Amino acid sequence: MNDELIQKLNYLRLGGLLANWERHLSIAQKGNYSHARMLQYIIDEEYQIKKENSRKMRLTRAKIPEKWVIETFPFNQQPKLNKKKTMDMYDAFDYMTKCRNIIFIGPTGVGKTGLATSFLIHAINNGYNGRFIAFPDLVERLYQSVADHTEAKVIKKFIAYDCLLIDELGYVEVEPVQVGLFFTLMHKRHKRKPTLITSNLGFSQWTSFLKNDHLTAALIDRLTENSHVLNMKNCVSLRPKLDPAA
Repeated sequence: MNDELIQKLNYLRLGGLLANWERHLSIAQKGNYSHARMLQYIIDEEYQIKKENSRKMRLTRAKIPEKWVIETFPFNQQPKLNKKKTMDMYDAFDYMTKCRNIIFIGPTGVGKTGLATSFLIHAINNGYNGRFIAFPDLVERLYQSVADHTEAKVIKKFIAYDCLLIDELGYVEVEPVQVGLFFTLMHKRHKRKPTLITSNLGFSQWTSFLKNDHLTAALIDRLTENSHVLNMKNCVSLRPKLDPAA
């Protein structure tokens, strides 16, 4: 392959074709493929390479700290968790196709984050973009946006994610302005984009950190409307038994 052809393939971003050029020539020289079939083979391979690279990029941009997948979740160690319901939710995929929120509620260490992450990764693997963010980090981002007058920009950014995972809801108390911005974000995602939420507190306890009975009630109404709620309150701690996917 000459330098000019290499330059053209790089310009066209056909990295797969460039990397596999000699292999493609070898296949063509064996004469087992017609010209049309050979071209289709090369295009299909390039398509799969780009599709996989895109998936990996979406996964990286999601900023997931531990890439848990459903296949590694130790259901046998959580007999109080309804495995059938969980897997039916996962396989039906209606949380994405029908924009249904999923709220995972239970004490620390029972696997809420692991399960929620597996649902987020499932969405990413199926072509959607997503983002993982801890609730304290989210409300801090929203609070900072007030100082530099970028509230609309920040909220728009988090609205744009096809699937948003908010982890550890309830671990910090929030200021009234943060509650208002968080409510605005959830209101704007309502029925448009699904949100996955993990919390160590039941709904009746959310006023303890949101400090606003009216907004808390309205928020819960929106989050739970046509949503899935996975109750893990009676589950046992798995730490340090969970292993991230390789």
